[in-house]
Formats: sequence, structure tokens, C-alpha cells
Amino acid sequence: MKSIRTVIIDDEAPAREILRFYLKDFPDIEIIAECADGFSGLKTISSLKPELVFLDIQMPRLTGFELLEVMTEKPVIIFTTAYDQFAIKAFEMNAIDYLLKPYPKERLSSAVKKASEKIGRIKESDPGSPDDLFQKLPAPASPLNRIVVRKGSSINLITIDQVKYIEAQDDYVMIYHSAGKALKQQSMKFFEENLPGNDFVRVHRGYIVRVSEIKKIEPYGKDNHVAVLNTGEKLPVSRAGYKHLKEELNF
Repeated sequence: MKSIRTVIIDDEAPAREILRFYLKDFPDIEIIAECADGFSGLKTISSLKPELVFLDIQMPRLTGFELLEVMTEKPVIIFTTAYDQFAIKAFEMNAIDYLLKPYPKERLSSAVKKASEKIGRIKESDPGSPDDLFQKLPAPASPLNRIVVRKGSSINLITIDQVKYIEAQDDYVMIYHSAGKALKQQSMKFFEENLPGNDFVRVHRGYIVRVSEIKKIEPYGKDNHVAVLNTGEKLPVSRAGYKHLKEELNF
């Protein structure tokens, strides 16, 4: 088997140094780059297309999970972190392994072996087929506080307090926020379940709105309503949505 092209992404220099030292004894592993944050890691993965990535989770600017959400390449992922509470999320995403710092060399060896075997299977079955790593994105353990979106080669972080409303667009959603709008491949169900419940309400199968953005509710035809936003925009309100609004606004 050829050397496995590998990238290390971790904001802590000592952690990268220890991992690099351990990996010297694994002849199949070729470290082609190291990155100290998620943004540079994303750019590196996009340009170098490694087969294996050692990825920290808690990093400034862009977390490991956020990096995965916007990454288009499909390397095998071994998470390396000091936090055990993310293990379930990691394996829900089909990560090959989860190393809890500080980990012994023997534990690393086990992870590398599994990664090597998986990469070998991928190459044998269909070198051009995408890995299944990102078929399942984990639900956040708590309400979302920001949304990661890709626009061209740029990565933008939209904080939840900037979001005005979200509109369904086939397999995507359009996020309308204070600085404009952004398209993201995500389901309305995901946002309905993970946006702060006290701040947002699903008023229609195609719209989720920040409650504070609603100026008034007006009748529209028989048994129908529209939500008039502070901007003057009008969004349709279904019967179920109207019921949710009545409960939320207590009218």
C-alpha cells in the first residue's frame, strides 16, 4: 500500500508535535501538512486532498465539526480532542476513531490501523467513490449559536442573533440575516429542531421566522394569514403556524 497522505489539524502546537513524533514510527503515514486552525485546515484539505486527517474539535474561529460541515473532500477522519463529550457526535459522523488526549502510542496505533484498512477498502472498491463520512451530520447538543456557510471560496459564520428568517428551497435553505442572505444545504427540520425555541417559530412548511422580526399578523383570504415583518416583507402563515404563533405570542 502506498503512503497515506495525512494532514494534522490542531490549534495546540504541543499536541501536533507529539502526534508528529508518534507517527514517525508508522512508515505508511506521510504527513503532508499541519494546520493550527479550522480555516487553514479547510483550505489545506481542499488543495492537497489528503486521505487521512487528524482533527481536533475545539478550535478558534472554526471548530472541527464546522469544518466537516462545509468540506467537500472526503478523507478518513480521526478525531483528537481533550473532551470526551463529543465522542457520540464523532461516531455518528462515521469517524474512524476518536482519540482522547493524552492518548498512548498503542491507542494511536489502533486508530491508524483502522484508518489504513478503511482507506484500503475504499481504494479497492472504487477509488472515485465518495466516502460516507458526511452522510450524517450530528444534531447539536444544545441550540445552535452560529451557522457556517460557504460562498465561493469563502467561509462565513452567521451568528444566530443575525438571522431574521429561513426559507426552504428544495434541498437547501436560504438564510436571511442582517448582512444579506446565504444558501445552505440543510433541511428545515434541522433548523426547526435546533434553533432556540423561544426565539424562532415555524410559521409555514417553507418558513421559520425570528419572533421578534414579526411586526403583525394579518388575515389573508379565508382561514389564512400572513406575517408582516419589521422590514415590510410578508410571509405566509399556515394553520399550524398560526397556532404556533398564538402559543408563542400568547394572543
